[in-house]
Amino acid sequence: MSGAGSIDQKPSRAEICAVAMADAFRGDGEILVSCFGTIPAIAARLAKLTFAPDLLLTDGIAHLLETVQPVSGPAKADPVIEGWMPFRSVFDLLWNGRRHVVMMASQIDRFGNHNFACIGPHAKPKAQLLGMRGAPGNTINHATSYWVPAHSTKVFVDKVDVVSGVGYDRAAKLGAAAKFHEVRRVVSNLGVFDFATRDHAMRLVSVHPGVAVADVVAATAFLLDVGADVPETRTPSAEELRVIRDVLDPAGARDREVPS
Repeated sequence: MSGAGSIDQKPSRAEICAVAMADAFRGDGEILVSCFGTIPAIAARLAKLTFAPDLLLTDGIAHLLETVQPVSGPAKADPVIEGWMPFRSVFDLLWNGRRHVVMMASQIDRFGNHNFACIGPHAKPKAQLLGMRGAPGNTINHATSYWVPAHSTKVFVDKVDVVSGVGYDRAAKLGAAAKFHEVRRVVSNLGVFDFATRDHAMRLVSVHPGVAVADVVAATAFLLDVGADVPETRTPSAEELRVIRDVLDPAGARDREVPS
């Protein structure tokens, strides 16, 4: 399914992922949101337009936007700017837990340690990726969630090659320096995960419609915490589908990131 369409049409896998990612922002209040990837970008905008109006979205430069711009297709109007946030001001929010970032993960392990720096040894990698990009300092100072568009054992690994984002096992050793650390949620094309377990190991929260728990387990290289009765991820409401299809992504960029 691409672009705008009737809300009577069955939700696509991409739309289910977008809503699952949007739910990660519930209860955040007035915080700065930074998202990487099409699904996270849709999710943050969807949250602001439905249940989280106080989220602060930027133009990626230095402006806070009052209006929500589409992820694909032409904007219906010029953005309305509600504030100015120079680069130095970002750190006032970042270092005080007033930010929630959603990053894509090249690798993630059982305790939420994340890698998008390189594949293989840091000194001599097999493949160079984005680098650290400030992720170690970011992840110990505010909430972080992760988006994985193609769930596999190459991404959900027993041990990350390089720690870009700090997981719960490492954050526990940092004491007060990591007082705002929180790996909130992981959403993949197969399911939703969190770390609400006794030892903060990754837990399978839900599987997307059409996905079996066994499929998720087989695509994960470490031992997942799996309950006896794992529910399905919720499907979008009619209003959420309208906003996704007609307002935020009329050109269907979501389905290129997560094919149905």
